[in-house]
Order: sequence, then C-alpha cells, then structure tokens
Amino acid sequence: MMERRQTKANLFQSTPLLLPAVAFIAGIIVGDRWGDPFVWWIALAVTVIVIFCMYRWASLQSLAILLTMAVLGGVCSSMQRQRHDRVAWPDGFIRYEAVVVSETAEKPKTIGMDVIIIGQQKKLKCYIEKDERSRRLCIGDRLQVCSRIERNNEWHLGTFDYRRYLEVHGFSGHTFVKVRNWQMKSRSWDGLSVWERTKLRFLCYRHQLLERYRQSGMEGEQYAVLAAMTLGDKSAMTQELKDVYAVSGASHVLALSGLHLGIIYMLLSLVVGRKRRVASQIIIVLGIWSFALLTGLSTSIIRSALMITTYALLSLANRSRMSLNALALTAIVILLLSPDSLFDVGFQMSFAAMLAILLVKPHFEMIVPREWLYDRPIWKWSWDLATVSVSAQIGVAPLIAYYFGRFSTWFLLTNFVAVPAAMIILYLALLSVFWPLMIVALVHVVGWLNSCLSYIASLPFASIEGLHPSALQTAMVYVIIVSLFLILIRYDKRS
Repeated sequence: MMERRQTKANLFQSTPLLLPAVAFIAGIIVGDRWGDPFVWWIALAVTVIVIFCMYRWASLQSLAILLTMAVLGGVCSSMQRQRHDRVAWPDGFIRYEAVVVSETAEKPKTIGMDVIIIGQQKKLKCYIEKDERSRRLCIGDRLQVCSRIERNNEWHLGTFDYRRYLEVHGFSGHTFVKVRNWQMKSRSWDGLSVWERTKLRFLCYRHQLLERYRQSGMEGEQYAVLAAMTLGDKSAMTQELKDVYAVSGASHVLALSGLHLGIIYMLLSLVVGRKRRVASQIIIVLGIWSFALLTGLSTSIIRSALMITTYALLSLANRSRMSLNALALTAIVILLLSPDSLFDVGFQMSFAAMLAILLVKPHFEMIVPREWLYDRPIWKWSWDLATVSVSAQIGVAPLIAYYFGRFSTWFLLTNFVAVPAAMIILYLALLSVFWPLMIVALVHVVGWLNSCLSYIASLPFASIEGLHPSALQTAMVYVIIVSLFLILIRYDKRS
C-alpha cells in the first residue's frame, strides 16, 4: 500500500498541473450540458473563498483548488454555450458586407467559402450560386450580399455532430446566395479587427504560395497532398485520396501537427544556431507562430506551437522541457480561450497522442539499452520511430474507432514510409520558396508517397472496419489503458 501511494505521489508531484487540467476538462463537460452561467459564477466565488479559508489544511486546500478549476471550466463552458444559444438572425433577406477568409471550393452547383461579416465579426459558411464571377473569388475579396442567414443545422451522421463542428470552428450560421444577390466591392478590410486582418494577411500569403504550386504545373493528387501537408489546405483532397490515407493510417501527416512543427523547429535551429540563446529562441518561436498563422491556426497547430513555445522558454532556464506539465498547461490555455475546442476531434486526438507518447514511450525505451542504440544510429532512429508510433497509436486508436469506425493494422509500416517522406517534403517545400526548381523533386516525392500508401491500403486486412464503439465503451477502453499503465509503473518501481 505504501509503495502504491508513493508511485502515485511521484507521478502527481512531478506534474502538478495534471490534476487541475483534468478537473478543468471535467468542468467544461458538465458546464456544456447543465447550468446557468450565473450559478457557475456564484459557485466559483464560493470555491475561491474556501481556498483561502483552508490555508491551515494543505490537503483540503488542494481539493478546493481542484474543485475551483472544475467550476472555472463550468463557467467558461456555460458562457460559451450561452453565446451560441443567443445567436439569432432576422427572418427574411438582409443586406451586409463580408470578406472571404478561406480558399473557395467548387461544388456541383455552388462555390463554397467562409466569410466574415463586416462590423459583426461573425463567420458564416457561404454558398454562392456558381457562375464565372463566383469562380474568380479568392481570399480577401470584399462582397456586398443580400441573403437569408440561417442558424447552424442540427445534423448528425453517426458520432459526427455538424452543429457542434461548426460551433467549434467559430461559425455562427450559413447562407445561400443567388447570382443576382451579390456584387464585388473594392478590396478593403476596413471594419475587421486587427487580429482578423493579421490572420487574413497570412492566409493571403498562403494563397499566393498555393498559386505558385498550381503555376508550376502541379495538379491532381500531388497538388492536393502537397497543399495539405505543407500549408494546411485540404480543399483539393478527393474522398478517394482521403480514404487511402485513412485506411493506411497516414492521415496524421496530412493534418498539420507536432510532427510538422517539430521538423520546422529543427530546421530553424540549424539556420539560427545556438550562440545567442535568447535571440535564437525568440526568432524560432516567431517563425513557428508565423507558420501557424500561415496554415490557418488549426487546433493541433496551436497545441504544437504552444508546446514548442513552452519548450523554448524552459530551455533558456535549463528546465525539463517536453513534459506532462507543459502539455497540461497548453490544454488549460487553449480551453480557457476556447472551451469548445475540447469537443474538436483534432484537439482530442492531438492531446491523446502527445499524452501517450510522454507516458508510454519511456517504458518502451527500457526494452533496448540506450547505450547499445547510441552506437548504432540507424537502429536508434528506427527504434525511436517505432516506439513513438506505437505509443501514439495507443492514445488515439479508441478515438479513431469511435469517430471513424476503423483500425489501421499496418500503421507501423505506414509511419516508416510517411514520416521520412513528410520530412523530405517539408524541407523541399521550404527550399522551393527560394529555389523553384525544387518543385520538380517535390512532385516525384509526393507521387512516390501516394503510390506507397495506395499499396499499403490495398494489403490484406489493411483496415478493420465497422467498429463504432459507444462513448461509454470508448471511455472504458481508456480506463483499461490507464489501469494497465499504472500497473506497469508499479512493476517498474519494483524492478
């Protein structure tokens, strides 16, 4: 019994932010379902008073702090839910001006895009009837529109909640615009906030880079994969190509995340050097956040950028860097700014993968002596890639089964192909900015990657389909994983 308490104490003492993060997440889940924000605010005030009253009893004060974090999560979540519920649009047609803030997507009868309404700072899913004018629209264009705006649809497909998806990504409604009901205005961003103008400026830079890809003659699957992997634009991805990457277990290389930012961090570290540590880390962090803005600030990118920022700051103080504490702090910061992010599939999978890597990978490393690996670089690289892949798969496999109903059996083989290819593609993409001839090499590497993944996806039993566990079953799987992990910790302590 004493040994078990010591094991748990060691885990939580080394990661003091872990339990507060868990409590905060629990509060967000409860606050999203029940309660009025006013009641949550009263509860928060009471718990804060209790913290000060318990200064003589450390254990009770710690419990009060955890309860306060849970109530704070309820406050943030209930206020976010109230803001969503208060969104109401006038009946009938209204006139407004809007700016296009996404790449356009051509559909059978419409051109789809995201727009922000000038003056209201509300984002809409906009579908304009297709004609020659709408085909020429691009990011940054200003429109004068007359249309009916509707609230987000209540639409479900399996575990996919379309309304929740739109709310998580900041959409307040959707609209359909006929050909005669819109016209182009002079290109101006007046009326947008400084933050929105900054994001829009970076998205315009991304559009220019995508145009460079197109003008180089790149098209089809090569262009779609390169645009997704380097600039976070998936508008050109066909369903068949998405299925190939999903079945082979390579979807993570298309979703910009820690893998991509880690590669860029290493490249920037080589370019900047380490002689002036403070200046070099500031430059690297600015470069990382510039890339995050360039790719659209997805949840996984924000998580990775915050983690790398924490890594850079702690490296200046010679502190432990990539730790559970840094991950917990990142989760708290993101959820404070946007509680809805908790319900984003990308957020859940990104943090589950990183958490599993931090917790499980060190135990895999004990299997093979590090001294033996250091003398054999190829074996070391292979072993590190294998342990990271298996650890991440342990973290995300239940979520993949829950949301997508499949398990990719060849994920380890896929990672040995996709991860090195992703590194080469990112390096070549960066070089092509200064040396356009590199695009020729890019086309060949992306084509080779697509061919390899198509072959892996065609292998027997490449994917186990039709899983679809319930939310309760998924939660129980994670309980089993955590229990096995605690048993493993106890066994290691005894050894």
